[in-house]
Amino acid sequence: MSKVMTTAEILAGFPKLRALVVGDVCLDRWCTYDPALALPSSETGIPRIGVVATEVTPGAAGTIANNLAALKAGKVAVLGLVGEDGFGHELRGALQARGISSERLLGAPRIPTFTYTKLINSTTGAEDLPRVDFVNTQPLPEALDRALVGILERAAADYDVILVSDQAETSAGGVVTARMREALARIPSALVWVDSRMRAERFRNVVVKPNQQEAEAASMRALGRVDYEELRRLMNAPLLVITQGGQGALVVSDANIGSGAMLVPTRSVANPVDICGAGDSFSAGAALTLRVTGDPVAAARFGNRVASVTIMKKGTGTASPEEVCGADC
Repeated sequence: MSKVMTTAEILAGFPKLRALVVGDVCLDRWCTYDPALALPSSETGIPRIGVVATEVTPGAAGTIANNLAALKAGKVAVLGLVGEDGFGHELRGALQARGISSERLLGAPRIPTFTYTKLINSTTGAEDLPRVDFVNTQPLPEALDRALVGILERAAADYDVILVSDQAETSAGGVVTARMREALARIPSALVWVDSRMRAERFRNVVVKPNQQEAEAASMRALGRVDYEELRRLMNAPLLVITQGGQGALVVSDANIGSGAMLVPTRSVANPVDICGAGDSFSAGAALTLRVTGDPVAAARFGNRVASVTIMKKGTGTASPEEVCGADC
């Protein structure tokens, strides 16, 4: 029986890993507004939203990259699409500030940078107005699709772990197209770990990590019933990991790594501050751990641990090695 690695030993393996995040890299803009400045427009009479401060962070696929960088992965890069606009400039700067390479981000004119604008009340600290999103609802042009897949195929051998963030909530999807899914299924060297909001059942030959709601929906679309073991077989996934919030994560493995389903519980967290991005932080920690240990249960346990740290922070928080270790290291 192989030795069970400690948290400190797992963390010590992260700086040796090179990680690439593929998918819908977006910009999160956290805009603090002063409600006292809601003066009506002299032209329209509509009250304005007076933004007094703005913080920007990489979001969606960028949130996974943030967490990889915070966990001290040796090299972190993103592969995706960015508009040639002001938001794109802000996104590149936010990535650079966190030591994340944007050299594989493809600039695209006439396509808006995927952007979430979140409005925070300066008096209460609450996000209490509708979010303003800048999204592209059109299918990815074939030339850009081919270019992105070409970048992946040329770059894949340079990375130990490839994490895929398929977050676009449109029927056409975003960067992770059918052509991209086919290319990901053919990667022989890296561990490929996929988080897909609406299309989990379409991936093949990769680790897939939906949350429970997404997994149920994927199983119903693919099979007409909820059957996680059959869903894993359909996808030919070596591993299906289903996060279940405060309960932990359900690990569904193939026969080579122990068949069947096992719930890996998480530690109880009273009054979480913000669960936004918890799945992304789980994926970052679990995928790195799976590459270091080869143990799906250890990976889920470590992912749970990372998420238990990040949900105690506002926004899409990250966890440092020191925070993950706690008193254990």
